[in-house]
Amino acid sequence: MRKVKKPPSASRPCGPVLDPHQVIMAPLITEKMNNMAETSRTYAFQVNPWATKPEIKRAVEILFGVKVSGVRTMNCRGKTRSYRFRLGRLSHWKKAYVTLDPESKPIELF
Repeated sequence: MRKVKKPPSASRPCGPVLDPHQVIMAPLITEKMNNMAETSRTYAFQVNPWATKPEIKRAVEILFGVKVSGVRTMNCRGKTRSYRFRLGRLSHWKKAYVTLDPESKPIELF
């Protein structure tokens, strides 16, 4: 029996369709990120785990009015924490490093 090839699915492989405000959850503000923003024009954000790189790029461009040249993502595992006499685990989360175009204005987070 011959297999029938399925047509490619929509733009999302799985998960819900996200608005820009649902994609970007919070900026990550640390000394390392401030240094990266000044030297290499790279900003870090905590993003929705369902978000894809094109969605993150579109959300940053819409929300902050800048031109994005690249997006790198990383899935971060939740840390183990102890509470009283039990061990627990924080939630897993997703981080995105967004690099701006050289002609674009910087993002004002403060």
